[in-house]
Amino acid sequence: MEVRALGLEGVLEITPDRHGDSRGFFSETYNKSRWEKAGLQFEFVQDNYSYSADRGVLRGLHYQIPPRAQDKLVRVCRGSILDLAVDIRRSSATFGHWISLVVSAGAWNQVLVPKGFAHGFLTLEDDTEVVYKVTDYYSPQHDRAIRFDDPDINIAWPADITDFILSDKDREAPFLAEAETF
Repeated sequence: MEVRALGLEGVLEITPDRHGDSRGFFSETYNKSRWEKAGLQFEFVQDNYSYSADRGVLRGLHYQIPPRAQDKLVRVCRGSILDLAVDIRRSSATFGHWISLVVSAGAWNQVLVPKGFAHGFLTLEDDTEVVYKVTDYYSPQHDRAIRFDDPDINIAWPADITDFILSDKDREAPFLAEAETF
């Protein structure tokens, strides 16, 4: 397993080992003891699965506020995404800063998004499947979102945002300045 810091505190790219032969491959996408040896101690309690039929589906920027905040481990089983994490910790020197990473089935990489960050992704291919583990259960009362096109965050999207396929929740989310954050 390879672990690489991405430039915002706690946001990591994790690439599990893959063992292949003529039949295909095998990989442990999560192994608690190996994670602990690498200094990563998380207790995942729920797995989520997202399917997007079309390229250009944007999901996010989502998070849960305390006491139900979630760490997320995101991977792609089919297709690819541009994964984003935005620092929403008001006391942080990097508040409002974002980082992105292409996560794909081909690269077999994952991204760890810790509590205190809003998370979202844009599908880069049709028929994209995303699986992610979280450290707390979904709680509608603590669920929040931030606008994907907030000019104060100024995300450099790889496509025209008017072409994105969004939910009403994401289209109508508040800007960071008005959002309930950490």
